[in-house]
Amino acid sequence: MRLVVLGCSGSGPGPGSPASGYLVEAGDTRLTLDLGNGTFGALQRHLDPWELDACVFSHLHPDHCADFSSLLVWRRYHPAPPYDATRNRLAVHAPVEAPERFAAAYAPSAAERAETDLSDVMAFGVLSDGCETTVGGAVLRAGAVDHPCEAYGLRVEHGGRSLVYSGDTGPCDGLVDLARGADVLLCEASWPHSDAMPAGVHLSGRQAGEHAAAAGVGRLLLTHVPIWTDADVILAEAKEAFDGPVELVRPDAAYEV
Repeated sequence: MRLVVLGCSGSGPGPGSPASGYLVEAGDTRLTLDLGNGTFGALQRHLDPWELDACVFSHLHPDHCADFSSLLVWRRYHPAPPYDATRNRLAVHAPVEAPERFAAAYAPSAAERAETDLSDVMAFGVLSDGCETTVGGAVLRAGAVDHPCEAYGLRVEHGGRSLVYSGDTGPCDGLVDLARGADVLLCEASWPHSDAMPAGVHLSGRQAGEHAAAAGVGRLLLTHVPIWTDADVILAEAKEAFDGPVELVRPDAAYEV
């Protein structure tokens, strides 16, 4: 498998990166994990959006899903589609309220929201804690994590390799269980460790390293560092807690899984 970072800026886009979004290539299968602000433009540098097999959303905060509307417009109104998007709807795996959430983001008025149905070009599937589904040649698993809204960590498996994406989460056993034995953990780390951190929102660099160590993963990739956070501090914390390879991801970079 191969992971391409479309954007990795935490809590919103920054001057050098879109918000959270990742392209996963699993054999002949192409799927995105989140599509935050600015990621749809970045996607087009790496893949024709018509070649996507699925979009997966860890949760429905804007910095992880705002560019869904751009993808929807692409599939509805592109003047020269290579296939009929209504006959070949794109699979979307997301929390249960995703159709209503995305309709509200797409429609500009209450009257239009009442009539908006995105299922003409999108086929929604509901994520839940412990669910498993097949996406092309890959297996997708979800596990509930600790965040102020319904949120999931995501595990993608293909060809004997495994990638786990934390989504947004505070410290939780659910992420450790989902990531156990994974080859790569793509983990959020949003602030330096301190006693003042609010519970159930994000991980510190140290906590990301601790979760990677507890899960016994092969490699830790750090992401979702906000522009106001010192990324070098996050990296140093994670390295102190996890003795395997640790790296801060970069926009447009690709990583073998």
